[in-house]
Order: sequence, then C-alpha cells, then structure tokens
Amino acid sequence: MNYELYYWPGIQGRAEFVRLPLEEAAAPYVDVALVPEQDGGGVAALLGFLDDASLEHPAFAPPFLKAGRQLIGQTANILLFLGDRLDLAPRDAAGRRWAHQLQLTIADFVVEIHDTHHPLGAGLYYEQQKPEAKRRSKDFRQNRLPKFLDYFERVLKCNSAGDRWMVGKRISYVDLSLAQVVAGLRYAFPSASRKALRSCPRLGALHDEVFSRPRIKRYVACARRLAFNNDDIFRRYPELDG
Repeated sequence: MNYELYYWPGIQGRAEFVRLPLEEAAAPYVDVALVPEQDGGGVAALLGFLDDASLEHPAFAPPFLKAGRQLIGQTANILLFLGDRLDLAPRDAAGRRWAHQLQLTIADFVVEIHDTHHPLGAGLYYEQQKPEAKRRSKDFRQNRLPKFLDYFERVLKCNSAGDRWMVGKRISYVDLSLAQVVAGLRYAFPSASRKALRSCPRLGALHDEVFSRPRIKRYVACARRLAFNNDDIFRRYPELDG
C-alpha cells in the first residue's frame, strides 16, 4: 500500500513519530508537506482535507495518514494501524494493547514537553508567556522529566523478553518514538536531559541503537529529515534549561 502523510511544512512535529516507522520499514509513502503547492502538496493539500465537509471521518488536526480509502488521524492511532502492516508491533493482541498503551504515555509526555514553552496556550507567542514558561520548565526539569524517563527505563528493565526493546524481542514503533523523544530532549534541554539520562542507561542505549539502524541512519542524513527548530515541539530556549 502507498501511504500519504499530511502535516505542516517546515517542522518535524508529531508527524516524525509516523515518518520513522515508515522509513524503518522502507514503506512507500509521500510526505505531502515536502511536495510543492503547485504540485498538489504543502499547506493547501493539508487544509483541503481539514476543510472537506464531505468526509465521513474528518481529521481534527494533523498528522493524518491516507491509506487507500481510509483517512486516519491521531499519532498513536496511526501507529496502531501501521504497526501490524509494517511488522513493527507485537503479533499478539495483549502485546499490541501494551504497545498502544506505551505510545499513549509517550503522547502525554510530548504534550508536557510542548507546554514548557507554551504553558498558557498555543495561540500565544513564547515571548508573551516567558515568565510562566520558566516556572513550568523548572517543575518539568525537577519532577516531570525524571518521572517519565524513569518509568520508560523501568519498562525496558522489566521487559521479560530482554531489556533491549520496549515491547518483546523485536523493535517496534514504540522504540522509534521513544528514541525520537530522547533526541528531542537532548536538543531542547541539553543540560537537564543529560542529568536525567545518567540514571537511565537503557534509554540512552535505545536511542543510540535506533539511530544507528541503516535505514534510520540514511533517513536522518538526507534532506527529508527536517532539523529541530524553534517552531516545533522541541524548542531550545537556554533560559528554560536551568
């Protein structure tokens, strides 16, 4: 199946959690954000779906994935759909539910990371909420960051099939997502994440192993992998890093 992935141009965002499994599986897909608008891509194509009142199952917001006649929204839901098809999820029902549960926890973590620089609302500029962002980021660094990282480290340690991957004996979309989170934290909070990851060696090893996989390595080195930047989820503001 050929897939079409829709997201805002210029940022990795939540779509990166979908791109990584597609790249790892060498699945044929079109990243519509990278297609020029004159060729039917970009923002115009994205808004065309968001504004289409005739859709039976409209998406609330990107990312969303077009797979045949299906239009699938919400990052964790897209990954639940792709996991089986790309052989990046457990084969048993209990394992698939566990992977989905972990992905939802990652989604919660991503929201908290985003809200460090936009604690009052996404409709305001960062400069309009800097005092609140500093306060929020201090609590994030001291409490929420280690709480989430320690939990994921514990999951790796408790994996009865071995502590290499999050779920079972094979790489899954959860591993790819968590490696992306670690990469984003190292960009946005270099000092705080370095300290927090000292007690999470398995997470550090997971990040390194994911980004050393041949297909992921080639993807990161190519122009299709957008750089982290301050219009994205992970933003580097030194004053928020403590």
